[in-house]
Amino acid sequence: MSRLVWVPFDPAALGDLPSGVTVEQVVPSADDLPADAAEVELFVPAYTFAADLTVLARMPRLRVVQTLTAGIDHVWPHLPEGVTLCNGKGIHETSTAELALTLMLASLRGVPEFVRAQDRSEWASDWWPALADKRVLIVGHGSIGAAVEERLRPFEVEVVRVASRAREGVHGVEDLPRLLPDADVVVLVVPLTDATRGLVSRDFLHAMRPGALLVNVARGAVVDTDALLVALRSGRVRAALDVTDPEPLPADHPLWSAPGVLISPHVGGASSAMWPRAYRVVREQLVRFAAGEPLAHVVRRP
Repeated sequence: MSRLVWVPFDPAALGDLPSGVTVEQVVPSADDLPADAAEVELFVPAYTFAADLTVLARMPRLRVVQTLTAGIDHVWPHLPEGVTLCNGKGIHETSTAELALTLMLASLRGVPEFVRAQDRSEWASDWWPALADKRVLIVGHGSIGAAVEERLRPFEVEVVRVASRAREGVHGVEDLPRLLPDADVVVLVVPLTDATRGLVSRDFLHAMRPGALLVNVARGAVVDTDALLVALRSGRVRAALDVTDPEPLPADHPLWSAPGVLISPHVGGASSAMWPRAYRVVREQLVRFAAGEPLAHVVRRP
């Protein structure tokens, strides 16, 4: 008997499918749930944090949820007991690391100021710091953090790695208080968990080197927004944020007008690099699923 799989894109993008699975393009919602939801065994939600995940409770044969996102904090509240959750590892490393580097270079070299001057038809020559010779602290040295480091190598920087637990060549998060004062750039690439929510606190920001750049391509809630606003307004730090808390950032939020901040609208994974990698990850997962082999990128319930 063929096992039913729902994906949010045209199954033809996956190429030749393994035998034993039937793949349909369905983006369900509570108000528009096809009758064969009761037969779905593997579900790939749409690539949006607004996807209606309440439908998971109405899929009695569901065995696996494969996300297209690297972060899965939005899925846990809706995941039924006994259902395996797999994240989108392998999909966003390239695109997110590229944006992290873009934000670093743009912030350090004054690109936002150049754009504003161009809007005024003004030739605003000035002196800006280079990325070269900086010490870059990567907080969250998983697959995306490693991709960020790989792209930093040609820029003549020193990279310091931090993860939740210390290992060879990587500091544990407990070392942050002594590492932050020596870092010129701090890049956040951690998942949002109870341990990382509010990680960048008033004390964290106060420990950073004066004038250092904070780059967040993780989740907005990893940073205490009120504490960041204080640090930005005092000139203690600068920031380049692909994610914010709240998100989307309201038009009247003070973060928009804070000094020394560059904001992009959570587009770390949203590039032409995403979909070819997404198709590959999903297809490889379907091969394992159809063959009854261990799945890749399984995430344990916190």
